Amino acid sequence: MKVLIIGSGGREHAIAFSLSKSKKVTEIHAIPGNPGISKIGTCHNGSVEDLDFILQFVKEHKIDLTVIGPEVPLCLGLADLLEDNGFKVFGPRKYAATLEGSKAFSKSFMEKHNIPTAKYVEVSTYEDALEALNKFEYPLVVKADGLAAGKGVVICENELDAKAALKEIMVDRLLSSAGEKVVIEEFLKGFECSLLCFTDGETIIPMVSAKDHKQIFDGNIGPNTGGMGTVSPNPFLKDMDEILKQEVLNPFMEGLKKENMDYRGVIFIGLMIDNNHPKVLEFNVRFGDPETQVILLRLETDLFDIMNAVADKSLKDINITWKKEHAACLVLASKGYPGKYEKGIEITGLDDVNEDVIVFHAGTKLENDKLLTNGGRVLNVCALGTSLEDVRQKVYNAEKSIKFEGKYSRKDIGLA
Repeated sequence: MKVLIIGSGGREHAIAFSLSKSKKVTEIHAIPGNPGISKIGTCHNGSVEDLDFILQFVKEHKIDLTVIGPEVPLCLGLADLLEDNGFKVFGPRKYAATLEGSKAFSKSFMEKHNIPTAKYVEVSTYEDALEALNKFEYPLVVKADGLAAGKGVVICENELDAKAALKEIMVDRLLSSAGEKVVIEEFLKGFECSLLCFTDGETIIPMVSAKDHKQIFDGNIGPNTGGMGTVSPNPFLKDMDEILKQEVLNPFMEGLKKENMDYRGVIFIGLMIDNNHPKVLEFNVRFGDPETQVILLRLETDLFDIMNAVADKSLKDINITWKKEHAACLVLASKGYPGKYEKGIEITGLDDVNEDVIVFHAGTKLENDKLLTNGGRVLNVCALGTSLEDVRQKVYNAEKSIKFEGKYSRKDIGLA
């Protein structure tokens, strides 16, 4: 089978790595891919937003399954275009993808279908937003409605912070059109948990748990990022399976059916859990990054079989099994991320990493036979091990071997 992966990050490299283990996959292609994926399959220049180009590629190369990694092409309707032309896709159609494309739509969906979430207000003007602040205590959360690459959520400790965040998003338009509308919501206490599930719209199967570390600095402080590291299983999550099923997963599936959403892919549910009470922070309509890196390392079942069953609406026939081992992913970032950062800095030391550590490429490029930085999150250092302590030691030891000027990583992955 020929598989096409859309995307260029660590998530897509991890997907390619997992699919390469399948005996049923004969060719792996990626648009645009990255230097890590190029060692597994064939990368092709092109934009994930150029839907017509992707359709033409799928036709010419007779692709059997297209796996859409990032949220943008899903929200643009890539799954719809490919399926309407007779091709098999792993990823939800455009209407379902609005669960991530619009925070306001997502919050309305939760409210309508009795999915527990934070109290919120949706506003479309800066003046209305300022007035809405009076309905909340501090800290509170300001969220840009549209897609903002993980940078559209601001935790505000006081009124001054909140007004500044609203001005940057709604007046200064630092996030462009993503800030045309804003959701203001109460700040939830507890610990964050990433719950990823495979679903074909009829059946939903949770994956093993993962813990993400979104803020840039140790101790979970500083600006939000796309994610600075993950561990699996989530060390803070205990005996919540039935609660999550009854309070989150069942009403979510009922909501999909009532809204006639054709949802075949991954649903990523960001949760805040306090005293065993879950509340949904957000929905993402694709594999999380960097949650995917640890979750797929623990997957025993053939990933192609799962994805093919999801696309065919036969997920109920698949028995998914997982390794009992722990997994960790440490993100190595560019100096300045998630703000401004330089690109084009040479990376060395990857050949010195132990064989039991896997390094996924997140933001890299090859130029004149040199590996260079090409993003805010550059590399994902990942490993399996017998315990959280074991995998932490593996990834942090490996991190010492990898060098590029300005390299930054958190030191408390799995602990905070």
